[in-house]
Amino acid sequence: MKVLSIGSDRNLFIEGSDVRRRVVEYGKLVEELHIIVFSTRKLHITNYMLCVADNVFLYPTNSWSRWFYIFDALKIAKFALKNNAQWLVTAQDPFESGLASWLIKRKLRIPLQLQIHTDFLSPYFWRESVLNKARVIIAKFLIPRADCLRVVSQRIKESILRRSDLRKTEARPPIVVLPIFVDAEKIKSAPIREDLRKKYPQFDFVILAASRLTREKNISMAVDALSEIVKKHPKTGLIIVGNGLGENSLKLKIIKLKLENNIILEPWSSDLVSYYKTADLFLLTSNYEGYGMTVAEAMVAGCPVIMTDVGLAGELLKNDINGIVIPVGDKLKFQEAILRVIENPDLKIIFKENRQKIGSSLCSKEEYLRNYQNSWLACFRG
Repeated sequence: MKVLSIGSDRNLFIEGSDVRRRVVEYGKLVEELHIIVFSTRKLHITNYMLCVADNVFLYPTNSWSRWFYIFDALKIAKFALKNNAQWLVTAQDPFESGLASWLIKRKLRIPLQLQIHTDFLSPYFWRESVLNKARVIIAKFLIPRADCLRVVSQRIKESILRRSDLRKTEARPPIVVLPIFVDAEKIKSAPIREDLRKKYPQFDFVILAASRLTREKNISMAVDALSEIVKKHPKTGLIIVGNGLGENSLKLKIIKLKLENNIILEPWSSDLVSYYKTADLFLLTSNYEGYGMTVAEAMVAGCPVIMTDVGLAGELLKNDINGIVIPVGDKLKFQEAILRVIENPDLKIIFKENRQKIGSSLCSKEEYLRNYQNSWLACFRG
Protein backbone atom coordinates (compact mmCIF):
# COMPACT_ATOMS: atom_id res chain seq x y z
CA MET A 1 0.00 0.00 0.00
CA LYS A 2 1.17 3.53 -0.84
CA VAL A 3 -0.34 6.58 0.84
CA LEU A 4 -0.75 10.17 -0.33
CA SER A 5 -1.48 12.56 2.55
CA ILE A 6 -2.67 16.16 2.17
CA GLY A 7 -2.50 18.72 4.97
CA SER A 8 -1.21 22.11 6.06
CA ASP A 9 1.29 21.45 8.88
CA ARG A 10 4.37 23.46 7.81
CA ASN A 11 6.31 22.13 10.81
CA LEU A 12 6.97 19.13 8.59
CA PHE A 13 9.65 21.23 6.91
CA ILE A 14 11.48 21.76 10.22
CA GLU A 15 14.15 19.15 10.70
CA GLY A 16 13.80 17.42 14.07
CA SER A 17 10.20 18.56 14.66
CA ASP A 18 7.79 16.19 16.40
CA VAL A 19 5.50 16.01 13.39
CA ARG A 20 8.36 15.09 11.08
CA ARG A 21 9.43 12.31 13.44
CA ARG A 22 5.85 11.03 13.45
CA VAL A 23 5.54 10.84 9.67
CA VAL A 24 8.83 8.95 9.46
CA GLU A 25 7.26 6.37 11.80
CA TYR A 26 4.09 6.28 9.68
CA GLY A 27 6.27 5.70 6.62
CA LYS A 28 7.41 2.41 8.11
CA LEU A 29 3.83 1.14 7.87
CA VAL A 30 3.60 1.41 4.07
CA GLU A 31 5.63 1.06 0.88
CA GLU A 32 5.71 4.82 0.35
CA LEU A 33 4.27 7.88 2.07
CA HIS A 34 3.91 11.07 0.02
CA ILE A 35 2.77 14.23 1.83
CA ILE A 36 1.51 17.37 0.09
CA VAL A 37 1.61 20.42 2.36
CA PHE A 38 -0.41 23.56 1.60
CA SER A 39 2.09 26.43 1.59
CA THR A 40 2.60 29.79 -0.10
CA ARG A 41 5.68 31.09 -1.87
CA LYS A 42 6.14 33.62 0.93
CA LEU A 43 7.47 30.78 3.09
CA HIS A 44 10.44 30.41 0.70
CA ILE A 45 10.48 26.62 0.74
CA THR A 46 12.78 26.04 -2.22
CA ASN A 47 12.53 22.25 -2.48
CA TYR A 48 9.98 20.90 -4.92
CA MET A 49 10.29 17.53 -3.19
CA LEU A 50 12.02 16.76 0.10
CA CYS A 51 12.96 13.19 1.03
CA VAL A 52 12.90 12.85 4.84
CA ALA A 53 13.28 9.04 4.93
CA ASP A 54 13.88 6.28 2.43
CA ASN A 55 10.19 6.17 1.53
CA VAL A 56 8.74 9.44 2.93
CA PHE A 57 8.50 12.45 0.60
CA LEU A 58 7.27 16.01 1.30
CA TYR A 59 5.89 18.36 -1.38
CA PRO A 60 5.15 22.02 -0.61
CA THR A 61 2.48 23.43 -2.94
CA ASN A 62 4.40 26.76 -3.08
CA SER A 63 1.16 28.42 -4.15
CA TRP A 64 0.79 32.11 -5.04
CA SER A 65 -2.01 32.30 -2.44
CA ARG A 66 -4.26 29.98 -0.44
CA TRP A 67 -6.83 30.13 -3.26
CA PHE A 68 -4.48 28.00 -5.38
CA TYR A 69 -3.78 25.30 -2.77
CA ILE A 70 -6.24 22.76 -4.18
CA PHE A 71 -5.20 23.23 -7.82
CA ASP A 72 -1.50 22.97 -6.98
CA ALA A 73 -2.11 19.88 -4.83
CA LEU A 74 -3.82 18.21 -7.81
CA LYS A 75 -0.81 18.89 -10.03
CA ILE A 76 1.58 17.40 -7.48
CA ALA A 77 -0.65 14.36 -6.94
CA LYS A 78 -0.56 13.51 -10.65
CA PHE A 79 3.24 13.53 -10.46
CA ALA A 80 3.52 11.59 -7.18
CA LEU A 81 1.02 8.88 -8.20
CA LYS A 82 2.55 8.21 -11.60
CA ASN A 83 3.17 4.49 -10.97
CA ASN A 84 0.60 1.74 -10.62
CA ALA A 85 0.06 0.59 -7.04
CA GLN A 86 -2.55 0.19 -4.33
CA TRP A 87 -2.90 3.87 -3.41
CA LEU A 88 -4.86 5.61 -0.68
CA VAL A 89 -5.35 9.37 -0.35
CA THR A 90 -5.85 10.66 3.20
CA ALA A 91 -6.83 14.23 4.13
CA GLN A 92 -5.77 15.76 7.42
CA ASP A 93 -9.10 17.62 7.65
CA PRO A 94 -12.53 17.37 5.98
CA PHE A 95 -12.27 20.96 4.71
CA GLU A 96 -9.77 22.34 2.19
CA SER A 97 -7.47 19.29 2.42
CA GLY A 98 -10.50 17.05 2.15
CA LEU A 99 -11.77 18.80 -0.96
CA ALA A 100 -8.40 18.42 -2.68
CA SER A 101 -8.27 14.75 -1.67
CA TRP A 102 -11.79 14.08 -2.95
CA LEU A 103 -10.88 15.56 -6.34
CA ILE A 104 -7.82 13.31 -6.43
CA LYS A 105 -10.00 10.33 -5.53
CA ARG A 106 -12.32 11.11 -8.44
CA LYS A 107 -9.53 11.79 -10.91
CA LEU A 108 -7.31 8.82 -10.05
CA ARG A 109 -10.00 6.43 -8.77
CA ILE A 110 -8.37 5.61 -5.43
CA PRO A 111 -9.91 5.28 -1.92
CA LEU A 112 -10.29 8.37 0.26
CA GLN A 113 -9.84 8.64 4.01
CA LEU A 114 -10.95 11.81 5.79
CA GLN A 115 -9.31 12.54 9.14
CA ILE A 116 -11.37 14.67 11.52
CA HIS A 117 -9.43 16.32 14.33
CA THR A 118 -11.96 18.95 15.40
CA ASP A 119 -15.59 18.82 16.47
CA PHE A 120 -16.88 20.68 13.41
CA LEU A 121 -20.49 19.79 14.25
CA SER A 122 -20.31 21.77 17.50
CA PRO A 123 -22.60 24.83 17.32
CA TYR A 124 -19.69 26.88 18.63
CA PHE A 125 -17.60 25.93 15.59
CA TRP A 126 -20.39 27.09 13.25
CA ARG A 127 -20.89 30.41 15.05
CA GLU A 128 -17.23 31.33 15.15
CA SER A 129 -16.75 32.64 11.60
CA VAL A 130 -17.99 32.70 8.02
CA LEU A 131 -15.02 30.51 7.09
CA ASN A 132 -16.12 27.87 9.60
CA LYS A 133 -19.63 27.91 8.17
CA ALA A 134 -18.17 27.24 4.72
CA ARG A 135 -16.03 24.45 6.18
CA VAL A 136 -19.05 22.76 7.75
CA ILE A 137 -20.82 22.79 4.38
CA ILE A 138 -17.73 21.28 2.70
CA ALA A 139 -17.43 18.59 5.38
CA LYS A 140 -21.10 17.63 5.07
CA PHE A 141 -20.61 17.25 1.33
CA LEU A 142 -17.41 15.19 1.62
CA ILE A 143 -18.12 12.79 4.49
CA PRO A 144 -20.74 10.65 2.67
CA ARG A 145 -18.34 10.45 -0.29
CA ALA A 146 -15.34 9.17 1.70
CA ASP A 147 -14.41 5.49 1.85
CA CYS A 148 -13.59 5.70 5.56
CA LEU A 149 -13.24 8.22 8.38
CA ARG A 150 -10.67 8.53 11.13
CA VAL A 151 -11.87 10.62 14.08
CA VAL A 152 -9.93 11.45 17.22
CA SER A 153 -12.70 11.00 19.78
CA GLN A 154 -15.88 9.07 20.43
CA ARG A 155 -17.65 12.44 20.73
CA ILE A 156 -16.98 13.23 17.05
CA LYS A 157 -18.04 9.76 15.95
CA GLU A 158 -21.33 10.02 17.83
CA SER A 159 -21.95 13.50 16.41
CA ILE A 160 -21.59 12.11 12.88
CA LEU A 161 -23.73 9.04 13.57
CA ARG A 162 -26.58 11.23 14.81
CA ARG A 163 -26.71 13.13 11.53
CA SER A 164 -28.91 11.58 8.85
CA ASP A 165 -27.49 14.02 6.27
CA LEU A 166 -24.03 12.44 6.66
CA ARG A 167 -25.09 9.00 5.43
CA LYS A 168 -24.10 7.50 2.14
CA THR A 169 -27.03 6.41 0.02
CA GLU A 170 -26.36 2.73 0.75
CA ALA A 171 -24.36 2.93 4.01
CA ARG A 172 -22.20 5.15 6.16
CA PRO A 173 -18.43 5.17 5.59
CA PRO A 174 -16.63 3.14 8.30
CA ILE A 175 -15.58 5.32 11.23
CA VAL A 176 -12.39 4.49 13.13
CA VAL A 177 -11.82 6.23 16.48
CA LEU A 178 -8.08 6.81 16.84
CA PRO A 179 -7.11 9.50 19.38
CA ILE A 180 -3.94 11.56 19.11
CA PHE A 181 -1.00 9.59 20.46
CA VAL A 182 0.12 10.41 24.00
CA ASP A 183 3.34 8.73 25.12
CA ALA A 184 2.27 7.96 28.69
CA GLU A 185 5.44 6.09 29.65
CA LYS A 186 7.65 8.92 28.43
CA ILE A 187 5.64 11.49 30.42
CA LYS A 188 5.70 9.41 33.62
CA SER A 189 9.46 8.84 33.45
CA ALA A 190 10.43 12.37 32.38
CA PRO A 191 12.46 14.34 34.95
CA ILE A 192 11.29 17.69 36.30
CA ARG A 193 13.48 20.26 34.57
CA GLU A 194 11.60 23.38 35.68
CA ASP A 195 9.45 23.49 38.80
CA LEU A 196 6.60 26.02 38.53
CA ARG A 197 6.42 26.43 42.30
CA LYS A 198 10.11 27.35 42.47
CA LYS A 199 9.89 29.51 39.35
CA TYR A 200 6.98 31.50 40.81
CA PRO A 201 7.41 31.32 44.61
CA GLN A 202 4.98 34.21 45.12
CA PHE A 203 2.07 31.82 44.52
CA ASP A 204 0.81 29.22 46.99
CA PHE A 205 -1.50 27.62 44.38
CA VAL A 206 -0.36 27.38 40.76
CA ILE A 207 -2.86 26.94 37.93
CA LEU A 208 -1.68 26.07 34.42
CA ALA A 209 -3.36 26.62 31.04
CA ALA A 210 -1.66 25.80 27.73
CA SER A 211 -3.17 26.38 24.30
CA ARG A 212 -3.26 28.63 21.26
CA LEU A 213 -4.54 32.07 22.23
CA THR A 214 -7.47 32.06 19.85
CA ARG A 215 -11.18 32.64 20.17
CA GLU A 216 -12.27 29.00 20.34
CA LYS A 217 -9.88 28.29 23.24
CA ASN A 218 -11.72 30.89 25.37
CA ILE A 219 -8.76 31.50 27.70
CA SER A 220 -10.43 34.75 28.76
CA MET A 221 -12.87 32.64 30.81
CA ALA A 222 -9.97 31.50 32.99
CA VAL A 223 -8.95 35.15 33.44
CA ASP A 224 -12.51 36.09 34.47
CA ALA A 225 -12.61 33.20 36.95
CA LEU A 226 -9.28 34.19 38.49
CA SER A 227 -10.46 37.78 39.01
CA GLU A 228 -13.01 36.40 41.51
CA ILE A 229 -10.82 33.66 42.99
CA VAL A 230 -8.03 36.03 44.05
CA LYS A 231 -10.52 37.89 46.24
CA LYS A 232 -10.59 34.81 48.49
CA HIS A 233 -7.16 33.39 47.67
CA PRO A 234 -4.87 36.30 46.72
CA LYS A 235 -1.77 34.11 46.28
CA THR A 236 -3.29 32.06 43.48
CA GLY A 237 -1.36 32.28 40.21
CA LEU A 238 -2.35 31.40 36.65
CA ILE A 239 0.40 30.53 34.16
CA ILE A 240 -0.82 30.73 30.56
CA VAL A 241 1.48 29.09 28.01
CA GLY A 242 0.64 29.91 24.42
CA ASN A 243 0.73 32.24 21.44
CA GLY A 244 -1.90 33.43 19.02
CA LEU A 245 -3.95 36.23 17.58
CA GLY A 246 -5.74 36.82 20.87
CA GLU A 247 -2.58 37.53 22.86
CA ASN A 248 -2.85 41.33 22.83
CA SER A 249 -6.52 41.40 23.82
CA LEU A 250 -5.75 38.94 26.62
CA LYS A 251 -2.97 41.19 27.93
CA LEU A 252 -5.34 44.18 27.88
CA LYS A 253 -7.94 42.22 29.82
CA ILE A 254 -5.39 41.20 32.44
CA ILE A 255 -4.40 44.85 32.90
CA LYS A 256 -8.04 45.97 33.02
CA LEU A 257 -8.82 43.45 35.78
CA LYS A 258 -5.59 44.38 37.62
CA LEU A 259 -4.32 40.81 37.53
CA GLU A 260 -0.75 41.50 36.38
CA ASN A 261 0.60 40.10 39.66
CA ASN A 262 -1.45 36.90 39.42
CA ILE A 263 -1.31 35.97 35.74
CA ILE A 264 1.88 35.13 33.86
CA LEU A 265 1.97 34.76 30.08
CA GLU A 266 4.67 32.50 28.66
CA PRO A 267 5.37 31.65 25.00
CA TRP A 268 4.28 28.26 23.71
CA SER A 269 6.47 25.28 24.51
CA SER A 270 6.16 21.75 23.13
CA ASP A 271 7.70 20.37 26.35
CA LEU A 272 5.20 20.97 29.13
CA VAL A 273 5.77 17.83 31.18
CA SER A 274 7.65 19.61 33.99
CA TYR A 275 4.85 22.17 34.19
CA TYR A 276 2.17 19.46 34.37
CA LYS A 277 4.06 17.72 37.16
CA THR A 278 4.54 20.83 39.30
CA ALA A 279 1.26 22.70 38.76
CA ASP A 280 -1.59 22.29 41.24
CA LEU A 281 -4.29 22.38 38.57
CA PHE A 282 -4.62 22.32 34.78
CA LEU A 283 -7.41 24.13 32.91
CA LEU A 284 -8.93 23.60 29.48
CA THR A 285 -11.50 26.28 28.64
CA SER A 286 -12.24 25.53 24.95
CA ASN A 287 -15.59 26.05 23.26
CA TYR A 288 -14.90 22.95 21.16
CA GLU A 289 -12.12 20.40 20.78
CA GLY A 290 -11.55 17.29 18.74
CA TYR A 291 -9.64 15.55 21.50
CA GLY A 292 -7.62 17.70 23.94
CA MET A 293 -4.11 16.25 24.03
CA THR A 294 -2.91 18.62 26.75
CA VAL A 295 -5.60 17.25 29.08
CA ALA A 296 -4.45 13.66 28.47
CA GLU A 297 -0.83 14.68 29.06
CA ALA A 298 -1.69 16.55 32.28
CA MET A 299 -3.68 13.58 33.60
CA VAL A 300 -0.83 11.15 32.91
CA ALA A 301 1.55 13.54 34.70
CA GLY A 302 -0.73 13.51 37.75
CA CYS A 303 -2.07 17.06 37.52
CA PRO A 304 -5.77 17.55 38.41
CA VAL A 305 -7.81 18.84 35.47
CA ILE A 306 -10.88 21.04 35.09
CA MET A 307 -12.17 21.16 31.53
CA THR A 308 -15.20 22.18 29.53
CA ASP A 309 -17.46 19.46 28.12
CA VAL A 310 -15.54 19.02 24.88
CA GLY A 311 -13.25 16.49 23.21
CA LEU A 312 -12.27 13.62 25.49
CA ALA A 313 -14.51 14.75 28.38
CA GLY A 314 -16.62 11.78 29.45
CA GLU A 315 -14.34 9.44 27.54
CA LEU A 316 -10.89 9.76 29.13
CA LEU A 317 -11.73 12.31 31.80
CA LYS A 318 -14.83 11.45 33.81
CA ASN A 319 -16.48 14.10 35.95
CA ASP A 320 -15.75 13.80 39.68
CA ILE A 321 -13.74 10.60 39.14
CA ASN A 322 -10.43 11.76 37.68
CA GLY A 323 -11.25 15.41 37.02
CA ILE A 324 -14.05 17.96 36.74
CA VAL A 325 -16.13 18.70 33.62
CA ILE A 326 -18.19 21.89 33.36
CA PRO A 327 -20.59 23.14 30.66
CA VAL A 328 -19.00 25.07 27.80
CA GLY A 329 -18.79 28.80 28.52
CA ASP A 330 -20.20 28.57 32.08
CA LYS A 331 -18.00 31.07 33.93
CA LEU A 332 -19.73 30.60 37.29
CA LYS A 333 -19.41 26.79 37.24
CA PHE A 334 -15.81 27.14 36.16
CA GLN A 335 -15.04 29.49 39.03
CA GLU A 336 -16.82 27.20 41.51
CA ALA A 337 -14.87 24.18 40.27
CA ILE A 338 -11.52 25.95 40.73
CA LEU A 339 -12.45 27.05 44.25
CA ARG A 340 -13.53 23.51 45.03
CA VAL A 341 -10.08 22.15 44.14
CA ILE A 342 -8.24 24.94 45.98
CA GLU A 343 -10.31 24.51 49.15
CA ASN A 344 -10.38 20.68 49.11
CA PRO A 345 -6.78 19.43 48.91
CA ASP A 346 -7.98 15.81 49.10
CA LEU A 347 -9.51 16.18 45.63
CA LYS A 348 -6.05 16.53 44.13
CA ILE A 349 -5.02 13.23 45.71
CA ILE A 350 -8.23 11.47 44.58
CA PHE A 351 -7.93 12.67 40.98
CA LYS A 352 -4.25 11.74 40.90
CA GLU A 353 -4.95 8.24 42.17
CA ASN A 354 -7.85 7.76 39.78
CA ARG A 355 -5.75 8.83 36.81
CA GLN A 356 -4.45 5.24 36.78
CA LYS A 357 -7.84 4.29 35.35
CA ILE A 358 -6.95 5.97 32.07
CA GLY A 359 -3.96 3.66 31.54
CA SER A 360 -5.87 1.14 29.43
CA SER A 361 -7.16 3.96 27.21
CA LEU A 362 -3.66 5.09 26.22
CA CYS A 363 -1.87 2.49 24.13
CA SER A 364 1.84 1.95 23.57
CA LYS A 365 3.61 3.45 20.57
CA GLU A 366 3.75 0.07 18.81
CA GLU A 367 0.03 -0.54 19.35
CA TYR A 368 -0.81 2.98 18.21
CA LEU A 369 1.12 2.51 14.97
CA ARG A 370 -0.72 -0.76 14.30
CA ASN A 371 -4.03 1.03 14.89
CA TYR A 372 -2.94 3.83 12.57
CA GLN A 373 -2.14 1.34 9.82
CA ASN A 374 -5.50 -0.38 10.39
CA SER A 375 -7.27 2.97 9.98
CA TRP A 376 -5.84 3.12 6.45
CA LEU A 377 -6.66 -0.51 5.68
CA ALA A 378 -10.29 0.10 6.74
CA CYS A 379 -10.70 2.23 3.60
CA PHE A 380 -10.13 -0.82 1.41
CA ARG A 381 -12.40 -3.04 3.50
CA GLY A 382 -15.14 -0.36 3.48
